[in-house]
Amino acid sequence: MSNEENGISTGTVILSFLAGAVVGAGVALLVAPKTGEELRATIKDLADDAVDKIKEYASEAQDKIRSSYAEGKDMIMEKKSILTSAIEAGKEAMEREKEKYKEV
Repeated sequence: MSNEENGISTGTVILSFLAGAVVGAGVALLVAPKTGEELRATIKDLADDAVDKIKEYASEAQDKIRSSYAEGKDMIMEKKSILTSAIEAGKEAMEREKEKYKEV
């Protein structure tokens, strides 16, 4: 049985094959990966963006650490002042009690 008996001629098969090849080539061009130069440029841009974000996050972290350090230092100074005042008050109270017992 030949193709013509089935209603499909050889010309139709060849034409269909060529049409498929053209459509396939067009699709391949549309979805083809970038060239090496384009890909390197894209990677460089992404790397530059990543470095910028890392620098930004590092700067924010440094600012927070400095702020926390300053707050901690202020809190320690405040607690030291309170403790020093309490020690002085205790010494004064002890001296008063000594004086009280010396008089007796």
